[in-house]
Amino acid sequence: MKAIVLRELGGPEKLLYEDVPDPRPGAGEVVVRLKAAALNHRDQWIRHGLYAGIKLPIILGSDGAGVIHAVGEGVDSSLTGREVVVNPSLDWGDDERAQSKNYRILGLPEDGTYAEFIKVPAKNALPKPEHLSWEEAAAIPLAGLTAYRAITTRAQVKAGETVLVTGIGGGVATFALQISKALGAKVLVTSGSDEKLARAKALGADGGVNYKGDNWSKELVALNGGEGPDVVIDSAGGATLEKAVEIVKPAGRIVFFGATTGLAHHLDLRRIFFKQLSILGSTMGSDREFDAMLKLYTDQKLKPVVDQVFSLKETPAAHQRMEEGGQLGKIVLKID
Repeated sequence: MKAIVLRELGGPEKLLYEDVPDPRPGAGEVVVRLKAAALNHRDQWIRHGLYAGIKLPIILGSDGAGVIHAVGEGVDSSLTGREVVVNPSLDWGDDERAQSKNYRILGLPEDGTYAEFIKVPAKNALPKPEHLSWEEAAAIPLAGLTAYRAITTRAQVKAGETVLVTGIGGGVATFALQISKALGAKVLVTSGSDEKLARAKALGADGGVNYKGDNWSKELVALNGGEGPDVVIDSAGGATLEKAVEIVKPAGRIVFFGATTGLAHHLDLRRIFFKQLSILGSTMGSDREFDAMLKLYTDQKLKPVVDQVFSLKETPAAHQRMEEGGQLGKIVLKID
C-alpha cells in the first residue's frame, strides 16, 4: 500500500510517500481501507520532536474513515464492507475518570491513518454517520472526542450557559463551538484574526474578540453584557489561562487540554479560591464518550468544519498549511 512515512524529524518535506507492507488483521482486529484522513497538531509536534515516546519510522495520523476491508479471528465477517469512522483512543481502560497506563493514541506508537489501509481493534471501527462525506467523517475523531469530553464530561455545560472558546480556528475549538451550541449554550470566541472571528460567527458563534488587543478580556465581558462566561474551554494556557481566571463567573469552570503558549506564570490563586472556581484538565476521551459524540453528530445532523482537502501524496503541503496557522476547521487528506 501507499503511505506517508516519517523517517526523521524535521519539516514537512520529511513526510515521504512510500510503498509499505499491507497490514494484516490479528484476532479481534479489522483492516480498514481508508477513504480520508485528517491532520492534528499532534502530528506536527511529533514531526518536530516535541512529543513523548517518539519512535521512527512511523506513519502519522489519528483521524480516519473508510470501509472495513478484512477481519481477523473472532470478528463477524459480515462487517466486511461496512463504512466506518476510526476511534483513535486505544486501551482507555475501565475508569471513565482517567485513561489507563496502557492508553495510546493512534499514529504513535502504532502506525496511523496517513495510509491506504490501517489495522485497528474491531471495537474502534464505528459506523459512519450517513449524512457525512468521507472527508467530513474523517475530520471528527481526535478533535471531536477531545472537545466532547471537555464540554460534556468535564465542564458539564448546560443550556443557557455562556461558554468562551479561546483560539477559534483549530480543530478542537471549532468542535467545541459546534457541540456547545448543540447543547443550547451561548458561545463567545477569541482569535488573533478578524477573518476567523467573522467565519466563527457565520458558524454560530454569538460574538468574539481579537485577543491581540490590549484589553480583549474587558471587551469580551462588555460583549456579554458586563458578565464573564460560565465556562472557558482553552488550549493555549499561559496568559490566556490567567485571563480566564480573571473573567470567568464565580463558581465557573475552566477546562484546558493544551498549553501551546506555555505555562501560566502569573496565575492569581486568590481569585481561584475566592471565586470558587473549578480548573479542570482534560484530554481525548473514553470509548463511551466517542460513541456519544458520534450519536450527537448523527442525531443533530451536525457537520464538522473542513478547511481544505489535499491528496495523500500532498501531505507535506497539508502540513505546511497547518504550520502557517491560517486554517479554520480541519485539514483533510483524500485517499483514493
